[in-house]
Amino acid sequence: MYSKEETQKLKREFWVTFADKYPRKWVLYDTKIKDFSFKFYVDNKKALVLIDIEHRSDDKRIAYFEKIEALKNILEEEFIKDLVFEKEFILENGKTISRIWVEKLEVSVSNRKYWDEIFDFYNEKMNSLELFYKEYDDFIKDID
Repeated sequence: MYSKEETQKLKREFWVTFADKYPRKWVLYDTKIKDFSFKFYVDNKKALVLIDIEHRSDDKRIAYFEKIEALKNILEEEFIKDLVFEKEFILENGKTISRIWVEKLEVSVSNRKYWDEIFDFYNEKMNSLELFYKEYDDFIKDID
């Protein structure tokens, strides 16, 4: 078991190593849509690549989600399979967001033997989501 300090150091090393292996600028928060972002997540059980839609207006949040959901067949056939779509995802703090994600189970940030597997998963899946977004962002942004 790692101390809190050791865990923070390990996670920092994980992200630095990932950035060294795949040195590029990811879209992440630079989507040009307020509260609409791409994220990486990892813990000791799984790794995720996510789209979080956290708009304060439920109507706008749901509209963005439904735009992507309308493209689900194209997204899954041409870009990335095994996505999970959840219109009403409740965060630990109780906030409701919309979330779309793909996960890799049975990997751990605490075990370096999984790092390359996680990095390759991140690169493949996030790259696919970004390519999809770049192709369809005008459609997704147009919710008015």
